[in-house]
Amino acid sequence: PLYGELVIYFFKTINSMSASGLIKAFEHWQSTGKPMVLATVYDTQGSTYTKAGHRILIASNLDYQGLVSGGCLEGDLAERASEVIIANEPTAITYDMRDDADDLWGLGVGCNGLIRVFLQPLIAEEGYEPFSKIVKRLGTPGSVVVATIIISKPGAPPVGTTLVWDGSEVESESLEGLVPGCQSAHTAGRAVLSTEESGMTVLYAPLQPIRRILVLGAGLDALPVVNMAAELGWRVTIADHRPAYLEKGVFESAERTELINPEHMSRDLDPGSYDAVVVMSHHLLTDQIYLGQLAETNVEYVGVLGPAARKNRLLDSLGSASGSLSDRLKGPVGIDIGANDPESIALSLLAEIHATLSGKLV
Repeated sequence: PLYGELVIYFFKTINSMSASGLIKAFEHWQSTGKPMVLATVYDTQGSTYTKAGHRILIASNLDYQGLVSGGCLEGDLAERASEVIIANEPTAITYDMRDDADDLWGLGVGCNGLIRVFLQPLIAEEGYEPFSKIVKRLGTPGSVVVATIIISKPGAPPVGTTLVWDGSEVESESLEGLVPGCQSAHTAGRAVLSTEESGMTVLYAPLQPIRRILVLGAGLDALPVVNMAAELGWRVTIADHRPAYLEKGVFESAERTELINPEHMSRDLDPGSYDAVVVMSHHLLTDQIYLGQLAETNVEYVGVLGPAARKNRLLDSLGSASGSLSDRLKGPVGIDIGANDPESIALSLLAEIHATLSGKLV
């Protein structure tokens, strides 16, 4: 019976494990007024599905959003979450799968790793904090670190106390001691589990804002780009100057669809606020107009569809403005995976964007 429950849980969550999916689930469960639990991975050793700083939500009915494993631990986590809700107290759980002789629940997980998870109750009377603050920051750009006290000491803030630090002044004096750890985690760019001199154990986890991507061109080959990006949980804006392209109504997964004048793209869309921009109008003059405006931004990833010769022709047409764009502009776009159709090209393109923004591709 337990295996069957795990399979049901897995397929209920597999289609929406992104931060965007987490926010949608939170907003839905919040509207019911019922309690839920925030589960945060705070330590791992060996081979594990997720790493420190990863979060999922568990509802009072034991439904959950996201995965901390490949689906093998979530059923037990949900059961533990019900106990946390009843007690209204946080707790820490350790799953040690490093013993090859131990077939967890008879499933033969074989992950050979250790994972520690911290469970915090979220209740309506307390505004579903601390996750409410985290949600607000997931939707906005900026550097944020979430500090969570896993082990406390007498006279210190209690276990589960959480600081969402964005570099501004801390309102509570009792939490000022967490700021140096937040600064260190921000500099490191990764989650850090720290045992303080005071004896407290604190998880410092940088918060990764949801990626925002702008697609300039609404041809049919943009559809898999938009759909796959949305599946990743990215917020997608698609824009075009041709009404007929947008009137097809096929871009439902985009957060925003805009009919624009290419000359006014920068004014109307604020391209500098996006993490990545893909130029794919397939119209040379229009692409030139877009790129001229993108040259004035600091967007980390800019890609233009077409062969290298087309990209170079476009850069040449920009004159001196091309200088600030030439090192960033990708064309042909995508990682070479042998892509030869719209779907595989979209896959290679989004993989390149993901790697670039994650610092894995230079």
